[in-house]
Parts: sequence; C-alpha cells; structure tokens
Amino acid sequence: MAKSKTVLITGASTGIGKATALYFQQQGWNVIATMRDPEHGKEQEALDRVLVTALDVTKPDTIERAVRAGIGRFHSIDVLVNNAGFGAYGPLEATSMEVVRRQFDTNVIGLLETTKAVLPHFRARHSGVIVNISSIGGKVTFPLGTLYHGTKFAVEGISESLSYEMQAIGVKVRIVEPGAIKTDFATRSFAFSNDESMVEYQPTVKGVMTAVEPMMANGADPVVVAEVIYQAATDGSDQLRYPAGADAQPILDKRRSQDDQTFMREMLAIFS
Repeated sequence: MAKSKTVLITGASTGIGKATALYFQQQGWNVIATMRDPEHGKEQEALDRVLVTALDVTKPDTIERAVRAGIGRFHSIDVLVNNAGFGAYGPLEATSMEVVRRQFDTNVIGLLETTKAVLPHFRARHSGVIVNISSIGGKVTFPLGTLYHGTKFAVEGISESLSYEMQAIGVKVRIVEPGAIKTDFATRSFAFSNDESMVEYQPTVKGVMTAVEPMMANGADPVVVAEVIYQAATDGSDQLRYPAGADAQPILDKRRSQDDQTFMREMLAIFS
C-alpha cells in the first residue's frame, strides 16, 4: 500500500482552510492543520491522520515549531497550502498603520516566512507543491480595498516569480483565486476602517457596504475552493492559476477583455 502523502495548511480553523483540511483527509492524506488557536480545531483533531498544531504566520517561532511537529509526526510534507489571511478594507486615510502592517504581515510576510520554513525540506526531497491562496482580488480591484488588493496582487507576483526558481528543486507553485465564498472571514479575519467625519468618502463606503453583502451571501461553499486546491496540489500539470467559484472566471475574463477605464467605470457603477 502506498504511503499517505501529507499536506500542511495554514489558517485551518475555519472557512476555506477548514474545508481544505477535511477534504484532504477524506482523500486519504495526512493533514497538518495549523491555526493560531488549536482549541478551534477540535473537529479536525478528532479525525485519523490529522495533527492540529499552533501556527501564527506573524510569529516566526510558531511557524518553525509547526513544521517540525508535522515532519516529526508524518515524516514528510508533500504540499504546503498558504491559506491564512486577513482582510483590511476602508478609506486609506482612515486606516491606522497598525492595520496596514497587520495586513501585509499576515498576507505577504507570513506567507513568505511559512514558505521559507518548508523549502529546505522540499529541496532535500527534490519535490513538493506550494499552493498559495490568492483571490480574484489579486487580479481585479474593488473600491476601498487598497490594502487587501495590494497584498493579493503581491501574492500573485510572488508566486509567479517563485515558480521559476522552484523548477531547480523539483517544486511546483500554484495560485488559487477564489471569488465570493460563504465563510465567516468577514467576522473573524476582517477589519473595516472608517471615519464618518471624512464626509467625502462616505458615499463610497455606503455603496461598497450595500453591494458586498449580497455578493458574499450568494458566494460558493468553501468546499468548492477545497476541491480546486486539491486539484491544484495533485493534477501534476504545469498550470499556475486556478480560479475557484462560479463567479471567478467570468470576472477574470472581463478584466482581461476590457481596458482599465472601462473596467474601473463598471466597478464604480456597481459600488456606488
């Protein structure tokens, strides 16, 4: 019988990360389900072949410990899923630098630190797959998403460039780009900054808040993204980007087919 492969997933306590942990486990994989507070991983921990362990992507020591714990338990890591994320929205002028730093520390620096922690293991084995969870927001932008989109655009560039050098050590890089997904991201990993005294921004704030709620309510189930992540991790192809969710591909296609002025004018109309 072939030895089970192992995946390490960040941000696995809820939403896409949890759905991905459960999906890989159902496919017979060993799962290192990491999260800031392992108390939130009771459902995953009750399953066979699952290790729930602490990992906060903004704390390098927890990253190193989680990688060591996973290798100690399962002896190898075959796939890294960089899923942990944070979303900061709102007028930039109304947003504190603390939130700015948290946004980039989580979505960019944390992703890089986690990847660097796993790379020596991948290089020694001359194999591995890195799946970075981006967003359609890494290719298109919505109003008030300066920080969030900035980090997701960064993930896209990091991943594409990294894929070149990873060829030297037999490692593949994948980018998964979800559209609207029904998760509790908005309540657990989201910050909206606003200052009503900055009256000039308030029509945009109202328009965005009005438009986003039905978008998220009609979003895809997180398991849809989990299935795409699994495909990206296992299909053995040279494909780099994987849209996820029914709305993702149409939006990405629209962005590619339109010039900047046309696309941005349509976005303003939706969010005004």
